Amino acid sequence: MSARMHAVVQSVFGGPETLEYAETGVPEPGPGQVLLRVAGAGINPGDAVLRSGRVPELVELPWTPGNDVAGVVERVGEGVTRFAPGDEVYGMLPVSRRGAYAEFTAAPAEALAFAPKNLDLVHAGAVPLVASTAWQALTVLARVRPGDRVLIHAAAGGVGHVAVQLAKELGAHVIGTARAANHDLLRGLGADEAIDHTTTDFRTAVAPVDMVLDLVGGAYGPRSLDVLRPGGLLVGASIAPGTDERRAAERGLRYVWVTAAPSGEVLDRITERIEAGRLRVLVQDTYPLSEAAEAHRAIEARRTTGKLVLVP
Repeated sequence: MSARMHAVVQSVFGGPETLEYAETGVPEPGPGQVLLRVAGAGINPGDAVLRSGRVPELVELPWTPGNDVAGVVERVGEGVTRFAPGDEVYGMLPVSRRGAYAEFTAAPAEALAFAPKNLDLVHAGAVPLVASTAWQALTVLARVRPGDRVLIHAAAGGVGHVAVQLAKELGAHVIGTARAANHDLLRGLGADEAIDHTTTDFRTAVAPVDMVLDLVGGAYGPRSLDVLRPGGLLVGASIAPGTDERRAAERGLRYVWVTAAPSGEVLDRITERIEAGRLRVLVQDTYPLSEAAEAHRAIEARRTTGKLVLVP
């Protein structure tokens, strides 16, 4: 194996043009880490937020972006016993200077799980962050139960289309907002109702709900409070949620912001569902690693159905 590789490197905050396709060194796996040959690196809206510099305290430049990864184990670091060279794995990386937009990356073993046997590694690279976020929101924070009414904004997007499936598996009545062109998709994933947010104010089209998963933010935050039952929960997943715990509490409601920590244990549960055919993650497009900037332009256009994936 060569000591050099290609990776996407960002040295200054800014637009997609700051993502440079460059040659750099292959990382060494430290204690508790594995070295992965990357097969697929999922792109998430949060990647673009970090790239822009809106939360500079989270990023140490220069860095290689990317949380979602799937690949083949090349080497294991000291103390790693679960994985061995040749294993196909996937996971969500913590934010660090070495992310998944690369031919190789070093990943904490505890953040990884064996990839689903019925997915190729490109598609597996689309799964970790969206599935982990939906899992945290629905099963940990909201504790959705059979009969609950759940409203999911941007339901055809990355986290949204996974959340529709998980909420339905939990026994909820699922309502999703999306463009009309995606309504058949939502119903195929299990949604009971679909609302076209481009023509309809969802507040006029939905009966009170127990929980809202807001993946849009901004004006959707306070508007979502209007459709919650007394004591209902708004889970926000946007950097600009438009509301907060205090405003919700003033109305007898609850608000919490969801973030998913890297966890191989959670991904084991996701793998079970994918292999059983109960959960699928859609990939709209793939891009070569060298076209990361173009992929970021696509993700920022907010027209993506499912996920985009970089392929080294």
